[in-house]
This record gives sequence, C-alpha cells and structure tokens, in this order.
Amino acid sequence: MPAPPFDVPMLPSPSGNWTVMVGIGGEYTPDFVGSKNGKLMPIPIFSIRRAGSVDQFRGPRDSASIALFDVGNFRAGPAFKYVASRRSDKYAELTGLGDVKAAYELGGFVEYFPVDWLRLRSELRQSMGGNTGTVADVSADVIVPLIQRLTISAGPRFTWKSTKATAPYFGVDAVQSVASGLPIYDARGGAHSVGFGGQISYRINPQWEVHAYVEYEKLLGDAADSPLVKLRGSSNQTTIGLGASYSFDFRIR
Repeated sequence: MPAPPFDVPMLPSPSGNWTVMVGIGGEYTPDFVGSKNGKLMPIPIFSIRRAGSVDQFRGPRDSASIALFDVGNFRAGPAFKYVASRRSDKYAELTGLGDVKAAYELGGFVEYFPVDWLRLRSELRQSMGGNTGTVADVSADVIVPLIQRLTISAGPRFTWKSTKATAPYFGVDAVQSVASGLPIYDARGGAHSVGFGGQISYRINPQWEVHAYVEYEKLLGDAADSPLVKLRGSSNQTTIGLGASYSFDFRIR
C-alpha cells in the first residue's frame, strides 16, 4: 500500500509495517440506553497498531482505534465509535418521543500501562448526527494471565457526556410530553455513568483470539433521573458479549 503523498507535522510517518485486528462479536445489550429490556446485536471489532509492537490488551468498551503513537507503555491515536439510531416505533417505551438519528463519534484515545498487569485508558470523542455532543470515557483494567494463552481482566469504568450528547436521549420537550404521556424534562450533561466490566480471552494462535465479557453500567445524574428511565426503564444497564478477532500484517511503503 503506498504512503500518503505528505506527512502531517508532529505525527510519526505512516510508512512501515502495521498489524490490523478485525473481528465480529455478538452482544445481549439493553434495547436502548436506559431500557429495562434487552436485545441481541452484532458488534464489529477493529484496531491498528505498529507491527512488532507489544500485542496490547483490548477491552470490549474500546472504540475502534489506530495507535499512531506506540512507545513503550504508552499508546495514543484517533478513535471512532458508531451509535445506532433510536427509533420510537420499535419500542413501546419510546412512543411519542420521536426518532434519534445515528451518531458518529470521532476523537482520540490515550492508554498507559504503569505496570504490565494494569491498563489505564481514556477516550474523548465529538459526535455528529443524532447528537452533537462530547463524550469522555475512562477505564482501568487489571489483567491476569491464568495459563498460557488464557487471560482474565476486570476493572472500573466512568463516562461523562455533555448536554448535547444527553438531551436527545433523555430529555422530553412539550410536544413529546403530550405525545408520550411523560412529564417535560430538561436533561443536562455531566457524569453519565459508572460501572465495572470483566473479560476472559483465549488466543488460539498468533492470528486468532476469542473472548467473552460482561459490562455493568449504572446511569447517573440527569440520565438516571429522566422520566423515560424512572417510569419506563432502568438505570441498571448490563451487556454480555462474545467475540472473535483475526490479526494480519500489511506494509505502507
């Protein structure tokens, strides 16, 4: 693959060997954020890192990302997450609240391993589409190899969202109040959720890896106090998933 015809100042050259990880997973997750019911849905897996660098841990909540900076125990680069649309005609709880279009969250991530068994990661993303807000995720994972190729991990999570990222999903305006029967509610941003997640992964060979995980999230603040959540949903959100990924190398000249 040819390199781009120019280099971006302050960024390392893209030339060289890269390792791509792609995969697919399946999740049993809430119908929508704040729902008390769940559904099965497919989840894509994607990341890129410099070939030859340490095969770093990946958590189920991580956005698709590219590690442009990969030095020692520190990595950083762009990150992307797709947020599916929320259609009011699919779930009775959403009747009268209107649709929320799909959102595309673009931003970056940084992660650091202070020791081999602990990963700290933070993401900051700006949304476009269904909402135009800002989202920040912070997580920590303790990583424990049980036997050769088999690893378990677990740790806390925290999410912050701006008002523009919160209001479309949890606010209720005057028109929606009449149509839905829910009281008017002005949802503001702030601390969105805290949680805890765990994962078990098995590397079949250098290319293939399979994993299973569970993630629990407790909604906070205006999201938890929304009448949609209090009267028709739940602030307790649990996701269970399975996934498989395949890694391969390519070169940019």
